[in-house]
Amino acid sequence: MTKSAEKWHSIEVSVSAEAAEAIEFAFNSLDASGTAINRLGNAHADTVIVAGYFSELPESDVIDAEVRFALEAYGFGEDVVSGIAKSDVEQTDWLLEWKKHWRPTKVGGFIIAPSWETVDDTSKILIRIEPNMAFGTGTHETTQLCLRAIEANIDKRDTFLDVGTGTGILAIGVALLQRRSNGGGRIGTIVACDTDVDSIAIARENSALNGVGENIDLFVGSISDSTLPADFVCANLTLDVIVPLLDLLIARAKKTLFLSGILVTQESEIIGALSERGFSAAEVGRAGEWISVLVRTARPTAAS
Repeated sequence: MTKSAEKWHSIEVSVSAEAAEAIEFAFNSLDASGTAINRLGNAHADTVIVAGYFSELPESDVIDAEVRFALEAYGFGEDVVSGIAKSDVEQTDWLLEWKKHWRPTKVGGFIIAPSWETVDDTSKILIRIEPNMAFGTGTHETTQLCLRAIEANIDKRDTFLDVGTGTGILAIGVALLQRRSNGGGRIGTIVACDTDVDSIAIARENSALNGVGENIDLFVGSISDSTLPADFVCANLTLDVIVPLLDLLIARAKKTLFLSGILVTQESEIIGALSERGFSAAEVGRAGEWISVLVRTARPTAAS
């Protein structure tokens, strides 16, 4: 079902406010098309309702398993959940929920905002994102880790490969950053992919919304041996997806490989996997329960 479908399924989890992010992580693992957090009119509420929206409702045992795993990964017991409810909703209903709760987010030199918000701060690079998906709106820690790494490490004309682009926010951020750095001149080749057809459709819309649609090559699928290398490769995925792709990711990254979507509890696993491949000097960043790993992949040039 595409985003134009009239009806969606929702799962609403009543949970302690401190564990809301764990439920969002579970919904992401279940391939939710959107999430919203209802704080019940109280910004400091102890209990919130986290809703996930699905074109096809997962089986109950699959939902329960993902929720248990996410809670455990975040250090919570199942007692933080007081109820789980399912219902059918109109698509416009959950988009309206986004409009209620999503506000502009500042991340380093970027500011990410929905299309309907007025942003007066011209000192930052403005990225406009439509609220069609749960992740890649700038509010999640993993997206923020990626944007900060891009700002700090990408050069004016570096080529960029975004694996698992989602809403396209990272590729858009690179295009806008390089355009500003180059005074509106030539920027590096930017390629972004995602295995989800709807994600690529949304990324195209967002690229056009930001005026960089012609600067980003978007395609449905993942990387392979035939994927062209890039100076900076970013994979904001989950560890179970990153590890099988790790050799390909390293091979595609000419200068820098940046990995995110990894839980703090999984740090030793990703560091070990990189060390096995000869990269023992990875730079680890952290935001909340998440880490990122930056690897310098450029090999010294042999003396002639």
